[in-house]
Amino acid sequence: MLEVSALGWTVTIGVIVALLALDLTLGVLRPHVVGFREAAAWSVFYIAVAIAFGIVFGSIVGWDFGTQYFAGYIVEKSLSVDNLFVFVIIMSTFAVPPRYQQEVLTFGIIIALVLRVIFIALGAALLNAFSFMFLIFGLILLYTAVQLFRHRDEDPDVGENGLVKAARRLLPISDEYVDGKMTTRIDGKRMFTPLFLVLLAIGGTDLLFALDSIPAVFGVTEEAYIVFVANAFALLGLRALFFLVKGLLDRLVYLSTGLSVILAFIGVKLVLHWAHKDINESVPEVSTPVSLGVILGILVITTVLSLIKSRKDPTLKAHAGSLRASSDQHADK
Repeated sequence: MLEVSALGWTVTIGVIVALLALDLTLGVLRPHVVGFREAAAWSVFYIAVAIAFGIVFGSIVGWDFGTQYFAGYIVEKSLSVDNLFVFVIIMSTFAVPPRYQQEVLTFGIIIALVLRVIFIALGAALLNAFSFMFLIFGLILLYTAVQLFRHRDEDPDVGENGLVKAARRLLPISDEYVDGKMTTRIDGKRMFTPLFLVLLAIGGTDLLFALDSIPAVFGVTEEAYIVFVANAFALLGLRALFFLVKGLLDRLVYLSTGLSVILAFIGVKLVLHWAHKDINESVPEVSTPVSLGVILGILVITTVLSLIKSRKDPTLKAHAGSLRASSDQHADK
């Protein structure tokens, strides 16, 4: 079991907060349209920071835990790319002006990080108290994988987001964005701007992604510290990655299929782990190096096949995938 001192937690959280403050400064206090070169530079920076942390971490605590970190980071990074799909959909649905997209993304990342901290603490407590939670988490991932595969050629319906629907019904919403503000005053009446709705949509989406991604990363490591840092470093690079790859996302036509396979694989791994612990030790388990190899292999194959397919048929458009059929499909039926 990994033992992390109070000083270790403090230093780690301090580094993450400093990086988050940097992101907040760039995205909120200095709103601007992000170009390809800037996005590429910041993406390389955040990935380099995550790799450097993994190398230092593995050197200090051993490469068994170091491998678990890298496996968790890759799982969360791959799932975060699907998250970017949904961010693109939300930005286009609400017609967010380009100069405010950084602000929305930064606050979205903060919301996601807070939600993941809550779910990590809850997940770790449940796993420590009840070993059958490995089975529950595994079944959740298997269900998610099946649903994502079934609806892999669809996009989530932002209009059906419960928070957004409730806000539109209960709150006064203005028609225009007002200098990146959440609220404004029109004819003496306080109103919320569409930017507030965008943050609600992203917050609701982050909640759904946390419900899936936390069990997924607990599938490659049981250490709460590793789950936390893997999530944090994967999320911190999202702002820059959004502007870097949003033009390439449409070409990743098999991404949802690949992610559904990864979630199914981790789900099976968790079920086997539960059976090994609670039923019979002869039940085989999947080691972390094997998990890392399988996940990387699926991502590489998915990316290569996607690029080949989209090159052969440029009219194809990738989709984020959904966990349920869209309302349009229900209407057609």
